[in-house]
Amino acid sequence: MTTNLKQMIQQADALVPRISPAQARVIMSQGNTLVVDVRERNEVQRTGVVAGAVHVSRGMLEFRADPESPSHDPVFAKEKALILYCASGGRSALSGMVLKELGYERVYNLGIFKNWVDSGGETIMPRASE
Repeated sequence: MTTNLKQMIQQADALVPRISPAQARVIMSQGNTLVVDVRERNEVQRTGVVAGAVHVSRGMLEFRADPESPSHDPVFAKEKALILYCASGGRSALSGMVLKELGYERVYNLGIFKNWVDSGGETIMPRASE
């Protein structure tokens, strides 16, 4: 069966709930949460990230999130709630679908970084090594 990007994002949106910045703050306040910025490095360096977020570009997500991968990052733990975002919500939706396929259960799509900023959400500039 042939599919296209629009259909893939629709499928991801059906699996991964989109949440508002206010809902994200509630989840984050409960602890045991990982916020993940899946944008590209140049986007992150230009605008910063949600305070406390880790940056893992969309292309590296599976390698960092899969415990069986030699590149696994231990900040990814299946008992955590994961909140994802990007510039427009598409990459974070697809990322959420992949994480669900990898066995993560509590996955949320914050969607658009600018919405976080516009809502007064705290941001930081990443360190040069990120």
